[in-house]
Amino acid sequence: MYIPAHFAETDPEKLTAVIGDYNFGTLISAGPRGLFATHLPFVPDPARPRELLHAHMARANPHWRDFAESGGEALAIFQGPHAYVSATWYATRPKVPTWNYIAVHVYGRVRLRTQPQEILETLALTARYQEAGRAQPWRMEDQPEPFLAGMARGVVALELAVERIEGKFKLSQNVGRADQEGAIAGLEREGDALSLATAEAMRRACGLDVETGKDDPR
Repeated sequence: MYIPAHFAETDPEKLTAVIGDYNFGTLISAGPRGLFATHLPFVPDPARPRELLHAHMARANPHWRDFAESGGEALAIFQGPHAYVSATWYATRPKVPTWNYIAVHVYGRVRLRTQPQEILETLALTARYQEAGRAQPWRMEDQPEPFLAGMARGVVALELAVERIEGKFKLSQNVGRADQEGAIAGLEREGDALSLATAEAMRRACGLDVETGKDDPR
């Protein structure tokens, strides 16, 4: 990924947080059938969240066979908040429109988990992660065994061992404070969830307090 210095993010905690918050990623590999991509929910390993990610895919998906045949190298892409930034929001002119975004790329090797118990462990981990905080979470432990056995037969679990991670937080760090504030105000006027999340990320990246808009002393 092309990452200019002012957009580079190397803080492991921030990168792990993006993966955790936006964990529906894209898994890409180059196997015998060429490039292939699958969209999957990933779950950081509870004991090693920066080192290992868990996921699963349909057994009917041929993608998992690439990892068995080609050594398991893969790239997982996670997209954080992103939004179009109009040049009309800037204080200085001339300017061009742009797109602000957060992206994290994880490079590593995939190990397949094909045994029924391994698959159920991965599915249970995923369900607990996604259901956390719900008043009445769906629990695998409450499901009948024949149902779980049939579910396990239909999927393949995998682990992505993290070898390298890149983060790009392109959030107007390269423009002046007046332009940053104008872009943030414009996104907040848009009012949709992605624009608001991008505006909040910009405040943090540009050193502006999220609530007051004043300089952040951190």
